[in-house]
Amino acid sequence: MSILLCAIRDHRAKEEGAEHRERINQQYLINRWKREQQRLKLVPTQADRPAYQACLASAPQAGGTDPIGSAYRYFASKLAAADDPEDPEDIERIEDAVISGLALVSVTAQRGDNPHRIFESLNNRGLSLSQADLLRNYLFMRLPTKGEAVYQALWLPLQQHLDRDQLELLFWLDLVQGDPRIKQTDTYACQQRRLDPMRTEEEIEKEVARFCRLGQLLRRILDPALEPDAAVRHRLARLHAWGTTTVYPVLLHLLDRRESGSADSEQIAMAMLYLESYFVRRLLIGRATASINRVLLSIVTEMDGELPVDQALHRYLSTGRKYYAPDQELRKAIQSVPYYLNGRPRQRSLVLRWLEETYASKEPVDLSELTIEHVLPQTPTSDWQQALGEDLEAGEEFGQVHEALVHTLGNLTLTGYNAKLSNSSFAVKRPLLAASGVRMNQEIAKQERWSRPQIHARADALAERVIATWPAPAERVAEPSGPAWDVIDQTLAALPAGSWTTYGDLAALIGSHPVPVGQRLATTAAPNAHRVLQSDGKVSPNFAWPDPSRTDDPRALLETEGLSFNPQGQADPERRFTTERLAILRGAEIPDWVPEIAPGQDARLRDRFRSQLVEQQGPDLARAVVEVINAWTEMGGQLEYGTGQETSCFLMSRDKSEPGGNIWPVALYPSGKFEVVFEHLSIRPPFNERSRREELRQRLNKIEGVDLPEAKLEHRPGFGLQLLADPAARQAVVEVLAWFHELARNDALRKS
Repeated sequence: MSILLCAIRDHRAKEEGAEHRERINQQYLINRWKREQQRLKLVPTQADRPAYQACLASAPQAGGTDPIGSAYRYFASKLAAADDPEDPEDIERIEDAVISGLALVSVTAQRGDNPHRIFESLNNRGLSLSQADLLRNYLFMRLPTKGEAVYQALWLPLQQHLDRDQLELLFWLDLVQGDPRIKQTDTYACQQRRLDPMRTEEEIEKEVARFCRLGQLLRRILDPALEPDAAVRHRLARLHAWGTTTVYPVLLHLLDRRESGSADSEQIAMAMLYLESYFVRRLLIGRATASINRVLLSIVTEMDGELPVDQALHRYLSTGRKYYAPDQELRKAIQSVPYYLNGRPRQRSLVLRWLEETYASKEPVDLSELTIEHVLPQTPTSDWQQALGEDLEAGEEFGQVHEALVHTLGNLTLTGYNAKLSNSSFAVKRPLLAASGVRMNQEIAKQERWSRPQIHARADALAERVIATWPAPAERVAEPSGPAWDVIDQTLAALPAGSWTTYGDLAALIGSHPVPVGQRLATTAAPNAHRVLQSDGKVSPNFAWPDPSRTDDPRALLETEGLSFNPQGQADPERRFTTERLAILRGAEIPDWVPEIAPGQDARLRDRFRSQLVEQQGPDLARAVVEVINAWTEMGGQLEYGTGQETSCFLMSRDKSEPGGNIWPVALYPSGKFEVVFEHLSIRPPFNERSRREELRQRLNKIEGVDLPEAKLEHRPGFGLQLLADPAARQAVVEVLAWFHELARNDALRKS
């Protein structure tokens, strides 16, 4: 809470100055007139104290890669995201919640009292009973004479069709249709408050019957195959596949409207198409998650009740700044926004699948097995550099143009040949794409070459297909989103001290150009803007602080934060956050960055990994790699497989449900890399301690042929799989993995 107060203080100080800063400091953070030993109101452990004091003092080192700095950057980023220019009091309300919304209750036990029994009594067994259990007990307490009959006729069928979590979801969905602010953890209290005024058993019985009816509708949302109308079933299945549970309240409302006779199936299906279009268009402009939950939870209470339900929902989604992109904005975004770095992996694949379905192929392909392919690869070869270089204009750099194109929709397709295509030249990819049963691949294969003009032309064609498939917002109502400057502010607020990025990286992140990004940072205050450098790692000669009274040297400040420069004035390239790393810093989900596996796919993905391994590394090296994998499973480790460009294999020590969360030391790639995931370990105990990661590095570096630099302790370095062909090296790797696994497991046992 103290770190959060530091972040709030620094955020509000931009507008409110020193007075607010001093008030927060003196009331909640420091004892100004005490001696040094007693000056801190909160005293962290010795290891955390320097980082915490840096936050208190708003020092240049505040917000480093240590746990304290990570927490500060997290809060700073979330505050930047929550700060609505149209609501001058939103951050103040957060501050008030921190300062005034918490209470400490102290219960003093007397001699002979059992404090555990006191706690159990006060807690009212809340940890063992779900919200649904509590509500069930309350309802049947209110049915002293009718309880058994109501249970057998209504509650038991409901309970047989919905499990405990689904029942809790049902009772919450019922509430949020009247008040979108209600949290799921408050379900029982709010339902009890609603039901308390009812005086008769008949009234309570009617409520149970209503829950039973709504439960039948929720079953259709959870399992669209139960829906009898084909058009509604199709739309429900798509929204279910999208995976956004906060759409459930409006879906329940729509089905309930049809049940009550105030809407028909055609209107309900159209309303669901508007919802689908809203999701797709937001994703395509890079705004998949911005305030999405608030918008969805407010639909039922805020849409116009006088209009037919489909028109009312369409108009609500189209009104105000809800990021329902109109056609003109959509066309521009599809050309420039890094589609692959936005939304969830499954959602990105779904849109491409749905676009492929619009071709109405006479011989449809099973699209569920396909993954996203970058035609222009993420790691370009010399052939690709030459191809793209032919279209560069004066003053343009290959890296900047590649970054701006590679993740856009125009460069992406679906294929089952990821491993074969990989970084191959277009001449190699073209016949494989032509032979594909996927129509969009056949369209790409018609091109003689693949560079910026072709990528932009395909983006334009896909934009028109999107516009024809998913309805636009209501005319003269929707507001254009404009440049995503708030995304840049949130990203820069999360950028660690001692690191840097470029104007081009930020521009590619939001689908803009480096020039307007530079102009904006020079004229408008943004967090950590001094950490944005030119593509060569130098401070821009035109750099200027938005505050004209500020004269300090940005390079000197960066050096104080821990960033080193070479004699030519270029920042350490290992500390650069590229567009992809910036997106991950904001929480983007990218396949193979974390293990991602679909239920029931273990054997299929395992076989695909081994097949790719034999194909690319030969049978002898493949056997050596599998020997290491088998040693890992014999010591108790687990395996997960990626679904990205190639089928990677992750050596897992813990899963998500265990104390400390999931953790893995390495990822193995059939293309030949043994990757050590220091970057991921930096936030996973016990390897969030830099000393532990350093020990892992040193243990690996003792193996002949391994040389992992210390500068890579925040990154994902590695070595070639070829090293495992040597039996001595292979055994040494297994020993390091055994040390890692024991440490990770012991940490989980201590926390459990």
